[in-house]
Amino acid sequence: MTETKTRLDLPPPFPDHTQLPESDGTFVKNFQEHPQSIILTDSIGQILQQLHPDGNYAIGQDCGIYWRETDPPEKGAEAPDWFYVANVPPLLNGEIRRSYVLWREFMAPTIALEFASGDGTEERDATALSISPEGETIKPGKLWVYERIIRIPYYGIYEIKTGKLEVYHWSDFSYQKLAPNERGHYPIATMGVELGLWHGSYQNQTQLWLRWWDNDGNLLLTGHERAELEKQRAEQEHQRAEQEHQRAEQEHQRAEQAEQKAARLAERLKAMGIDLEAEGLE
Repeated sequence: MTETKTRLDLPPPFPDHTQLPESDGTFVKNFQEHPQSIILTDSIGQILQQLHPDGNYAIGQDCGIYWRETDPPEKGAEAPDWFYVANVPPLLNGEIRRSYVLWREFMAPTIALEFASGDGTEERDATALSISPEGETIKPGKLWVYERIIRIPYYGIYEIKTGKLEVYHWSDFSYQKLAPNERGHYPIATMGVELGLWHGSYQNQTQLWLRWWDNDGNLLLTGHERAELEKQRAEQEHQRAEQEHQRAEQEHQRAEQAEQKAARLAERLKAMGIDLEAEGLE
């Protein structure tokens, strides 16, 4: 009896970041989005260097997180406005990341942030992935994907128009809304920082910005802010040195004036026949 073996073709491997679209072609929704991402990335750098001395972390700014394979591929991705992933290399095989592919790295972001141009309805959408009676795939909502599939520990929604900030923490398999602390900030425990709102000027825009603070309530500064602070400190130190120099000069002048006054007095007394040196009074 002869056994017939049937050749089975293996399915193609899931694509990696070089084989997936890096954009779904949508526009950035507001002018604040890019500077808002930059200020978050710039100011958190020193903290992340302390957390990751080996440099293994990645930050995505409006980049796709692929969580399922679809046709077209971009329908299987969500693109948070800002997210941070711990313990993954910033480059893949020496190449810049085009997207973050969950089935390749198996590491969920620690935090994802959305900058809502509207009222946050899209960002709070908890619609589950399902099939309609007509057989159409119902697109899942952002919150459902982040909460149920990717399971991102911290999820923040910042409504730019109203200045409202909500932060959720993944606990007991669902998102729980966090309450702000006494400073009005939201502690992000695994990062050792707090997230909150700051009113000030950045890149020629004066308004509310999403910012980081340390656990003592100190604002984490951008590189430009640190340089400006150092410049101010150097100027203040220079001013203190100048003031000290002026005080020393004034003391020297007073001493010289006193010495000259004493010499003139001695001369007058000597003219009157009183020699202070001979009298032993000097």
